[in-house]
Amino acid sequence: MKRVAIFISGGGSNMVSLVDSMTGDHPARPVLVLANSADAGGLEKARARGVPTAVIDHRPFKGDREAFEEALQAELVKAAPDILCLAGFMRVLTAGFVENWQGRMLNIHPSLLPKYRGLHTHARALEAGDREHGCTVHEVTPELDDGPILGQATVRVLPGDTPDALAARVLEQEHRLYPAVLRRFAEGNREMLRLTRD
Repeated sequence: MKRVAIFISGGGSNMVSLVDSMTGDHPARPVLVLANSADAGGLEKARARGVPTAVIDHRPFKGDREAFEEALQAELVKAAPDILCLAGFMRVLTAGFVENWQGRMLNIHPSLLPKYRGLHTHARALEAGDREHGCTVHEVTPELDDGPILGQATVRVLPGDTPDALAARVLEQEHRLYPAVLRRFAEGNREMLRLTRD
């Protein structure tokens, strides 16, 4: 049984979809939800599901990312996860931290990578006139929003879409895609998974 730690920064909707999927014959179980703010709404959702939580506030470490990551790593050592899932964790991790977890760390990103790395992906897709948008689960490497792609889910861009409307439809697909990819990854399957939804 694989042990999974999940990093969050906010409400934790993707974390909830991951945790709720890890039941029954699933090959993994959640062992830690870690947030970089005590105000992250996902912490209470994790506790309600019986998942241990921890907070490493990034603010006291301003200007010292290595020290922040040493504190993160100390919590991970205690939880002893096999897989680390970033689920709306809004901190960029250093190459040193990533390399320590490379091949064991996943991220979900709200675009069809390699398009639109970074922020404001939905507005950028609309500005470009894209007909299709979506989300990607990938292995984390030191390069931002890079690494082997493990799964993508697509949505059609509709006439009159706003960034918020598009984001809401993409988020629904994130909640389908991330659990499906995590299950396959925990089983040792790194083949690309594609999901579509009109």
